[in-house]
This record gives sequence, C-alpha cells and structure tokens, in this order.
Amino acid sequence: MTAKRAALLVGFMWVAYFLNYADRQAVFSMTGSLKVDLGMSDTQLGLIGAIFLWVYAFGCPIAGQIGDRFSKRLLVVISLVIWSLVTVATGFAGTAVMLLVLRAAMGISESLFMPTAVALTANAHPPELRSRAVAALTTAQIAGTVGGSWFGGWMADRGEWRAAFFILGAVGVLYAVPYFLFLRRVDEAPAEPVKSGGSAFALPVLLRVRTFLLLCVVFPVFVFGLWLLYGWLPTFLREKFALSQTDAAFNATVYLQATTAVGLLGGGVLADALYRRTRASRLWLMTASLILCAPCLHYLGSSDTLMATRVAAAAFGLFSGLLMGNIFPAAFEVVPADTRASAVGVLNFCGGIMSGFATLFGGVWKQSLGIDRLLSLTGLAYLLAGFALVLGIRFLFPRDHARLTTES
Repeated sequence: MTAKRAALLVGFMWVAYFLNYADRQAVFSMTGSLKVDLGMSDTQLGLIGAIFLWVYAFGCPIAGQIGDRFSKRLLVVISLVIWSLVTVATGFAGTAVMLLVLRAAMGISESLFMPTAVALTANAHPPELRSRAVAALTTAQIAGTVGGSWFGGWMADRGEWRAAFFILGAVGVLYAVPYFLFLRRVDEAPAEPVKSGGSAFALPVLLRVRTFLLLCVVFPVFVFGLWLLYGWLPTFLREKFALSQTDAAFNATVYLQATTAVGLLGGGVLADALYRRTRASRLWLMTASLILCAPCLHYLGSSDTLMATRVAAAAFGLFSGLLMGNIFPAAFEVVPADTRASAVGVLNFCGGIMSGFATLFGGVWKQSLGIDRLLSLTGLAYLLAGFALVLGIRFLFPRDHARLTTES
C-alpha cells in the first residue's frame, strides 16, 4: 500500500472511530435528564456503562477471530451501520430497562469495529511507523468522547436528549457510503514479512505468549481508571461544583481529552523513534504512563477547586496518552501477524470486563466510598501495574520478541 493511501486509510478510519465513541459517550452527559424522564437510579445509571462494556468485552474476541479470517474492510462498515441504527433506536427508549437493552445491543455492534480497525491500520504501516499511525487513529476516541459528551449534555439541557441519538445515528448511516467506497480499494495484507500463527484459532496461539498475557492484566487496570473518569467524572463535577450538565460535560472532557491527544501523538512519535534503539520502547512508555498517571488520579478526586481538578485532569490525559497509543503496537511486537485482530479483541475483552466494573462501582459506591476515594485506590493499582511491566520487560519480552522474529 502506498504511503498516501495508508494516510487516507487512517483518515477514513478516524471518522468512523469518532462516531463510535460519540455514540457511546453521549449518554453519560445526560444522567440528570435520564433520572427525571426515565426514573433511573444511580445504580441503573452505572449499569448504562457496565452493560455496554461487558457485552462489548465478550464480543471483542469473537470479532477479532472473525476479523483475522474474513474481510476486515467489510466488517468495519457493517459494524458502523449496525451501531448507528442502534443509536437511533436509543432515542425511542421509554423505560430504563429498554435503554439498558439497547446499550447491550450497542456493545455487540461496536465490538465488531475496534479489533478489525486497529489490525487493518497496523497492517498498512511498517513497524517503525506503526505507533504513530495507531496513535493518530486513537485520537478519534478522544475527539468522539469530547464531542459526544458535549453534544449529549447540550441537547439534554434543552430537553432534546432523544434528538441527540437520532442525529448521531443518522450521521453514521450516511457516512457508511463513502467509507465503503474507499475501503473497497484498500489492501488488507501486512506491510512487512511476518510470521503466521499456524492455527485456525488465534486464542491458543496468544495464550502461549507470556508478554501478551501480562498486557492482558495491565490493560484492564489502566482502563478501569479511564472508564471511571469517562462514566462518572461529569456527574462528580456537576455535584461537587454545582455545574450544569453542559458545563460538567465540558470540564470533564475537554481538559482531559485535549492533553490525551498530545500524549497520544507525542507518545506515538517517541515510541517509533525509540524503536530503533530498543524493541521494548512501547512497553517502556506504557510503564512511564502508569506511574505518572497514579498521582493524577488521586488529585482528580481530592482537589478542592475546579481549577486544580482541571490541572489534574490535564496531567492525567497527557500521561495516559503514552499508553493508549502504544498498547496495541506493543502487543504486535510479540504476537503473529495473522492474530492481530484477535489480540486487540482479547485485550479489549480483558479491558472491557474491568471497565464495566468501573462504571458500576462508581454508581454503587458513590454515596459510601465516594468517587474521590475510588480514584485514589485506582492510582495505587496503576503503580503496581507499572512495576509489573518493568518485570515483564526484563524477564518476558526478550524471549517472546526473539521467538517471533527468528521464526518469521
């Protein structure tokens, strides 16, 4: 694939990934309206994220296996159309139960996209450019979170939360047309000579790679903190600082996500540059990310002023971007190329299960333990995960990487 077409691929995938996150995140800025219109409790509001993430998690390994064996180009378009239709249907929800059922359907439809999209993007770029390509794609997650959260809160404050879902879903259906027409001309083959997993099923192959198994433990710790913020920071700020739904959504997303974009892009470029010195460059940046994010989580919950909370959110975003852009390229350093979509799917499965507990625990423990203490405990877990990665770089990665490269 030419460099120009590879860049265009990232652009087209970016828009779809933006819609992916905008559609899933808009609901978290509508909690006040959903309490009034649908009579939802804090626990039910927590389940909005938990049910989506748990269903999404179980769907990702299956989607990854499908993506490794069938057309990645077709799969991402099908996923876009289905989740967009589910988004439209969400606007018709009349009860809390119906809304939760539709969130489960959203989890199924969106699970088809991420593993295949990342694998398709990685295949289009050589290893020395892979982190920045995946990081650029992942910035869509940030923009989608900000855009979806702001738009959802803005529409909810105007009593039009249902219309927000109608609009977002319609945009996705319309975008599927140019998206499909471009992908028809894209080559799915990897950009470099790579080793095959030698098995029709990817999971047994992945379970033999110890570095990958470590990532399956570390990644859920990271996304627990991430989804605790995604799911509950707007509500936490609204109640703590007496903000409107629109202002709470703005403060909970813009400062956090703007610096995450910087960390993502900077971390991608830095990882690719350091790759020439050490093949473990992506793992080292992930280690730094976890250790630096830990105090930020504590101060996010314990700061007494809105300005201090903004600073802590911005710092967390900057450091978290180092991990977000490198987790999948790091996995691709140790797993066979024909298992890449499955590797992303398994990582998302592990992360999604834990993420669901993050949004659920936020609702269940909001009044007892408190979001602030939950953030501090999560910061401690980040430190432990960072030290585990250091041990993995020392004792696991060299053998796993050497096995992949010598047998390819």
